[in-house]
Amino acid sequence: MAGGLKERGLKTGDHLVVVMRNRYEMATLYWASHLLGLIFTPVSWRASADEIRYCLEDAEAVVVAFDGASGQSAPEAVASLKIDPRRVIVAADGRGDGARFETLLQASPIPGPSSPNEFSTCLMLYTSGTTGRPKGVPRSHRAELSASVSHIAQNQYRQGDSCLGVMPLFHTMGIRILIGSALLNGRLVCVPDYSPEEILRLVERKRLTTLYLVPTMFHDVLRHPDCARYDLSSLSRVGYAGMTMTPALIGRCLEQLKPDLFVNYYGSSEIYTFTYCDHLDGKPGCAGRAGMNQIIRVVSTNRDDDIEIDLPPGVCGEIVASMNSPEAFKGYWKRPDADAKSIQGRWYRTGDLGRFDDDGELYVVGRVDDMIISGGENIYPEEIEDTLARSPLVAGCAIVGMPDERLGAKVIAFVEPARPDLSPQQLDEICLRSGLARFKRPKEYVFVKAIPRSASGKLLRRKLRTGEYERFESERITIRETS
Repeated sequence: MAGGLKERGLKTGDHLVVVMRNRYEMATLYWASHLLGLIFTPVSWRASADEIRYCLEDAEAVVVAFDGASGQSAPEAVASLKIDPRRVIVAADGRGDGARFETLLQASPIPGPSSPNEFSTCLMLYTSGTTGRPKGVPRSHRAELSASVSHIAQNQYRQGDSCLGVMPLFHTMGIRILIGSALLNGRLVCVPDYSPEEILRLVERKRLTTLYLVPTMFHDVLRHPDCARYDLSSLSRVGYAGMTMTPALIGRCLEQLKPDLFVNYYGSSEIYTFTYCDHLDGKPGCAGRAGMNQIIRVVSTNRDDDIEIDLPPGVCGEIVASMNSPEAFKGYWKRPDADAKSIQGRWYRTGDLGRFDDDGELYVVGRVDDMIISGGENIYPEEIEDTLARSPLVAGCAIVGMPDERLGAKVIAFVEPARPDLSPQQLDEICLRSGLARFKRPKEYVFVKAIPRSASGKLLRRKLRTGEYERFESERITIRETS
């Protein structure tokens, strides 16, 4: 494959943009890129034609490869840019002008791998773009190897472990599983099309030993009506990352999966490891202590305040991470504005809100931009979401602050009902019985068919704020203010 890519004109430092599902062809292109010293640049197959076109132009793509996952979006983006068909690779069920993946396998092999500097870029991930255009995150060989070793060590993976490749390979979690499997001489079982039942089936059939997912996927899997029918006893080490998990869901994971080790791994595309926690049975929702290669602090969210001053335990602030980590990126691709916002001296501003407890362990309580100030009080959406998510009446929920003339911001709950006769009064009663402070209770409930999320499972609150959701239609469910 590396020989075939070379025949397409690719050389060291060029970007190969790939828009594919998790599959053999995509993994092959990843390793072939390393052999040639290319910059493997995966893009979400869920992206629109306009978004894919943006990434192709932004990355200065020399060659683009796609399968049929994006439908017409990838072919349309390629056509709109008038990319030479010789610079296009079409794989599996993909349709469009370009060389078929299979033909590249017939090329003459290259004599040997390139010898890049460890600080040269081998990968560029695009952030999910929850607040606007996605940003390119260049990753060096050194950063990628360091991150993968940390991932293996802190999840306590073992030689020959088998992993489920369901996290997309355009996401840092997916890439980490791919590299980790190779370093462990293990097995990676790719999942091109995600479904909770497919995860259950593959864990049982392949006797998988590890499982690394986002909380949304754990929620879907454990709530699947046939979950108890599958034998999941082969799972030994289970972990999650990408977003916070409610204590209620943590309890279900421990009870139903019974793993030997259950880890909360907190990090990002920019710096893979922030913290990890391996004792969630005693501290549900805890993000733990700084992981390998890292220093974590909590500072004021006010950028005019001194970033070198730590906030005391129990006080919420912005989480910052050391840019001296060998896992850290050096800055965004062609985005000095983003660098100025996120990198302050030797610290990376995560944009996450957190606090340390008296034991010096971290809790992530939300995003700085998501905090709701209502009537002068700070309200963290995750606290309310956890309260509602504990109820079997709620299949999913998200809390958003909407402008309000009197309060400044009004707490709105968007809820996926678990039953068709659910009412706002029932949800309000749940909040009252839970001990949630009265001022934190949602002032309005909106019932929706699905909470909008990114391809990696992250909640997209901006879509709820702008009305990009479908309401749950039922005569017995109303949307109204609560007292």
